Amino acid sequence: MKYTITEELGTVTHCHCRECRKAHGAAFATLTRVSVGAFKLTSGKGQLTAYESSPGKKRYFCSKCGSPIYSHKVGQDFNVVRLGTLDDDPGAKPSRHIFVSDKAPWYDIDARLPQHAQWPAD
Repeated sequence: MKYTITEELGTVTHCHCRECRKAHGAAFATLTRVSVGAFKLTSGKGQLTAYESSPGKKRYFCSKCGSPIYSHKVGQDFNVVRLGTLDDDPGAKPSRHIFVSDKAPWYDIDARLPQHAQWPAD
């Protein structure tokens, strides 16, 4: 499966919420918002599978390898793309940690980036 993003990436975030930790099998997921129209699947569209992780929110993943690709919530004009699936340098670096109130107790967050208990106001 391959995709392209046709806009500059916005804020890159490490999300520590319980859902992201479980979906990724890791301490956090690194992600960014991408406008729905700027995210294009270029191959492997038939391999894209989704499940509804919470009401109105679907998580899309590759049915062949299991990689989480993006999520989308009804009514939003953006997808939340998982940066671990990128092949190239995205040209942006993580700038914050969110949902640190849910962080894995065995993981110590590097204090160089701001930490937020929930989604920040922006």
